[in-house]
Amino acid sequence: MGLPDSSQVLSTEMEVDAFRRIFPLRFFERHLSESLRPDARPLGKARDTIVNLGLVSTADGSALAKIGSTTMLAAIRMEVMTPSADSPDEGSIALEFHMPPICSPTVRPGRPADAAPVISKRLSDTILSSGMIDLKELCLVSGKAAWMGYLDIYCLDADGALFDAALLAAVAAFSNLQIPVVALNDNGRIVAITGGKDQDNASIIEKKAVNKEKRKLTLNNIPFSLTCILHKNYILADPTTEEETIMDTLVTVVLDSSDHMVSFYKSGGTVLASSSAIKSCVELARTRAKELKQILGEMDID
Repeated sequence: MGLPDSSQVLSTEMEVDAFRRIFPLRFFERHLSESLRPDARPLGKARDTIVNLGLVSTADGSALAKIGSTTMLAAIRMEVMTPSADSPDEGSIALEFHMPPICSPTVRPGRPADAAPVISKRLSDTILSSGMIDLKELCLVSGKAAWMGYLDIYCLDADGALFDAALLAAVAAFSNLQIPVVALNDNGRIVAITGGKDQDNASIIEKKAVNKEKRKLTLNNIPFSLTCILHKNYILADPTTEEETIMDTLVTVVLDSSDHMVSFYKSGGTVLASSSAIKSCVELARTRAKELKQILGEMDID
């Protein structure tokens, strides 16, 4: 039997691509019936994940997280502020999620992406409610000075599961954070020590130091998340943008490093989240959390 010529192969590929474009849901369901996806992943498997630390030299902490093609860059800048009267012994974290036009053809220049403020709010709620960061650790002088951490997360490529990649980038950036050296000057104000080698800086550090050297934050109850698609009787972990577009029932499970539930989101959709589906999503999230722990553990992140 002879091999098919190149024109037959090309014709077949064009027909498959045309069918995928015209009937995307039917195309996916043909694969789902065989417990596979078009990218050859099993239904419950997440995409390959990469994390790199310290890519932004001007930030106090930074990280890049990539899940499949979805790519997030997180950077943290620390500034001294006056703490609120309600929390005189605590610092603060301010988070903003950005979706520039470069990340997706659906994001138009001059118009903010609708998803950006939603993801910002969910990320902020998750980081604070998980207890990952003890805000008291950001206090410098009770009632007078504390750290404000400005966390900016930039979506460089939006190919599905944006919240998962953004949260991973945020966690990695906090693990990379080096809190700057500061001290009290003669006027009793907090000042940053930029050099640390000249005599004036050495004198301030020795006599009036608030912290004598850069230090890392202690991270507890680190949150990990997994987004799944519910479609008929199928559950797809870590969806791509194409999958999210044609199968719109999304749920996101957030677990901490002790496997305790932090939050559960269901972003609309026509499929009801039954108790069995929720249990399956949680089990998939546990497996995913173990994978992410291993990835972060290889970089000495507790």
